[in-house]
Amino acid sequence: MTTTQTADPQVVSAIVAALAEVLGQDLTDVTEQTRLFDDLSLDSTSVLGLLMALEDALDMQVDPEGLEQSHLETVGSLAAFITESR
Repeated sequence: MTTTQTADPQVVSAIVAALAEVLGQDLTDVTEQTRLFDDLSLDSTSVLGLLMALEDALDMQVDPEGLEQSHLETVGSLAAFITESR
């Protein structure tokens, strides 16, 4: 099995936990391929909540200038962006 990107498991776990917090539901079947908008129905308000929760959980700052729509396509793409930003 070949994957083009493997995200840091700690970052993926933090994203899933933050998503569960923001969406107010258990997310047991979320993977790196889960699409944030299409699969989880995120909107701009929940994205802000997600980013704030991740900043707290990972003790980091997300640079909104560096954040592009492509970084918010999937859990994996967001994890890759966060890993590169740290």
